[in-house]
Amino acid sequence: MTLARTWAVALSGLHGDLVEVEADVSSQTPEFSIIGLADKALGEAGRRVRGACTNRCLDLPKRRITVNLSPASLPKRGSGFDVAIAVAALATSVRMDAARIARTVHIGELGLDGRLRPVPGVLPAVVAAQRAGHRRVVVPAANAAEAGLIEGIEVFAATCLADVVRWHGGASDAPDLEPVEAPAAPADEEEQLDLADVVGQGDAVDALVVAAAGGHHLLMSGPPGAGKTMLARRLPGILPPLDDEAALSVASVRSLSGEAVTRLSRTPPFESPHHGATAAALIGGGSGVVRPGAIARASEGVLFLDEGGEFPASVLDALRQPLENGVIQVHRSGVSATYPARFQLVVATNPCPCGQYGVPGGSCECAPQAIRRYTRRISGPLLDRIDIDLRLQRVSTARHEGSSRTVSSERAREIVASARAQAARRWAQTPWRRNADVPGTWLRGPAAPTPEVLRPLDTALRRGALTLRGYDRLLRVAWTVADIAGHDQLRSEDVGRALYLRRGAGA
Repeated sequence: MTLARTWAVALSGLHGDLVEVEADVSSQTPEFSIIGLADKALGEAGRRVRGACTNRCLDLPKRRITVNLSPASLPKRGSGFDVAIAVAALATSVRMDAARIARTVHIGELGLDGRLRPVPGVLPAVVAAQRAGHRRVVVPAANAAEAGLIEGIEVFAATCLADVVRWHGGASDAPDLEPVEAPAAPADEEEQLDLADVVGQGDAVDALVVAAAGGHHLLMSGPPGAGKTMLARRLPGILPPLDDEAALSVASVRSLSGEAVTRLSRTPPFESPHHGATAAALIGGGSGVVRPGAIARASEGVLFLDEGGEFPASVLDALRQPLENGVIQVHRSGVSATYPARFQLVVATNPCPCGQYGVPGGSCECAPQAIRRYTRRISGPLLDRIDIDLRLQRVSTARHEGSSRTVSSERAREIVASARAQAARRWAQTPWRRNADVPGTWLRGPAAPTPEVLRPLDTALRRGALTLRGYDRLLRVAWTVADIAGHDQLRSEDVGRALYLRRGAGA
């Protein structure tokens, strides 16, 4: 046989396209060429394949081998095509089951010794294969657990290229090798942090529950030691567990980041980049294969920017488009990728560089100009996308205020689950389930309350104290307050509470 075919996957963000790998042998000067818009790493696959075949006692034809990656117009990147290229090339001379090869998707990088090395993005690649109708994939042994998370797919975890040849019905006397070890899997979830540990910040805890119930973005401003970080780190613990689709999306992003994925975690992710992070670290980047940034890794969970006033303004403003669209599009020279960005933003900042401005008993020595520069790091357009504005002061007691003001994470989760269930029932005939996802046109249209209820918001809008975007965000928070209170319709007190949270609860 002079022509053989099999399949591989080209990833662009979380989206995968099936690529047909064709190998043709012709009686010309011996050469191994790859065509079909391959990048540099993929263009070097020919040398890896030749070395792997030689060291596994597998004979490639000593003729011209041309490998075509189709569709030719689709960019292909990375070393994950190595196994598919090797199998297609070998099938032109080694007796194997051609029909089986043509129905199998091959994923993995080859070492010169013939072993299959793990590659990032195996999980979204297997998902793409399943959605395209394929039911059989070959992956490196180190990626076996990851590929096995997708039901309805037969996964063959191969140690070396000879194993793949034998699995397809070919013959090989190559001795067995030790598999390449997988990278260490991340540790299990950190210790559970309980809201009951928070002392003296009852209003802030209530606002955190509202944020969790509606999926709202949160800004916390206050001096050092007020409990901003403590509150933020307890937000994931009161969010509902991830459903199957969200858990798969989170695991796929982790896979693309190069982390070992062995299970679908139901815990919402929590990302807290350092304030020295660049815009590329936040939104994603890299040369060749574009890696997801903190925004994508926080999708379906919480993105916490501690010391928000220390982030460069350009980095913070990179959040504006993802907050609106729920996706992040990364463009590099000749490379583009789209990642999910459905995260809850929590920003914590001091009132000034020294943190003492406006603090009772504090002594701020910052110049007025320095304070203005510091607070302007968080721009007006970004502030307009924040739903809840918390102004915290330092706690004045070392003991709990009393059991009536103490809310445990378990109790908070119950409140959040009940509120979200009520919101889901309200929006059952629409595509949305969380209040934060409902567009303003719907909130001001079919779901609009009576004019009397909206009067405070209309007044603020006329005075210029609110933008229309802020108006819509206040309505979303008001509906969440109503859900927590068990109200079927929006009431004036719900709108009043939303205004209070917007202007700075705890001030």
